[in-house]
Amino acid sequence: MSSTTPEPAPYPFNRPEGLELDEAYERAQRGEGLQRVRMAYGEPAWLVSRYDDARFVLGDRRFSHAAVAENDAPRMRELQTPSGILGMDAPDHTRLRGLVTKAFTPRRVEAMRPHVRELTGTLLQDMKAAGSPVDLVEHYAVPIPVAVICGMLGVPKEDLALFRGWCDIAMSTSTLTPEDHVRLAGELTSYLAALIEDRRAAPRDDLVTALIEARDVNGRLSQEELVNLIVFLLFAGHETTASQISSFVLVLLDHPGQLALLRSRPELLENAVEELTRFIPLGIGAAFPRYATEDIEVGGTLVRAGEPVLIQSNAAGRDAQRFASPGVLDITREDARHHLGYGHGPHHCLGSSLARLELQEALRTLLDGMPGLRIAKDPEWKTEPVVRGPRRLFVAW
Repeated sequence: MSSTTPEPAPYPFNRPEGLELDEAYERAQRGEGLQRVRMAYGEPAWLVSRYDDARFVLGDRRFSHAAVAENDAPRMRELQTPSGILGMDAPDHTRLRGLVTKAFTPRRVEAMRPHVRELTGTLLQDMKAAGSPVDLVEHYAVPIPVAVICGMLGVPKEDLALFRGWCDIAMSTSTLTPEDHVRLAGELTSYLAALIEDRRAAPRDDLVTALIEARDVNGRLSQEELVNLIVFLLFAGHETTASQISSFVLVLLDHPGQLALLRSRPELLENAVEELTRFIPLGIGAAFPRYATEDIEVGGTLVRAGEPVLIQSNAAGRDAQRFASPGVLDITREDARHHLGYGHGPHHCLGSSLARLELQEALRTLLDGMPGLRIAKDPEWKTEPVVRGPRRLFVAW
């Protein structure tokens, strides 16, 4: 077991442009112990990129999220913003998570499938009416998750554009000044405060009303927690799924054999979504560091109490010690669903069932409705991403 502290390597490894996994991850997985890295801001951290190590840390409560607020945490932007529910440990995390878990059960999510299918069908027809080429990101990939999560929360349809803008801004890593972030966060907070007061006066069958009830009747949620939880649900339900939709399409079109197989065997759709999630390294780097609360051995390295670790779940999905031929896209892969794309343990993504449904229906509608789907021009990539993917992806059919 190694207890030395090597010189940290600059991090993240992945480039914003493209969806390749940097070879540095493969070298780190073959090497001994954990790699030491340093991001643009904050203290150095241990990088966890092997599957077994990542699963261990994700599931071990001795690694704290809440300690981030007390340290100069490793991060890509200068401003260290609150992480909301992602920056909590039990029992606060357990309490808040329990308030929204019932809205994301597999049964409740599955009941939304007809609505999501109708939404994707309408967007597809709108694209066809506009004529090719059309930007798949602007007119399909982004509107789907924004409409779904805002619908669950009870945001009026006429305000969807506002929320889309706020979500896009919130996911920028460096183009905004700290003052910009404070101003925009204030705009969103003010809007949500007005929405909350409206739901108090006129309750509806939506998630915001249910959370207000928990705040006002059951006393389990402070006003600040209520606003922060709504913000988290908006952001979590937008950026990643939107980037996955466009990236899934791009990768499938780049693997015509796999695309043809999926078209000929539509029963593979669910597994194809899992395999694409495993295969595509969507994150530019690891995020949401955890701090060891005591000395813990991870992957042959002694992580000292008070040291942060960064978990690269995307790289773990390409670990040759866990997945056969990890760099090969295979939509028939039997263990594809074992990826860590939605995390593991107490912080496993509570919206994973919803994300899976949206991705399945987005792909199903495109494959059924556009048999001649093709890339019309080279994608324009997001240049300041937390989550990688095309900023614009023009397609034809």
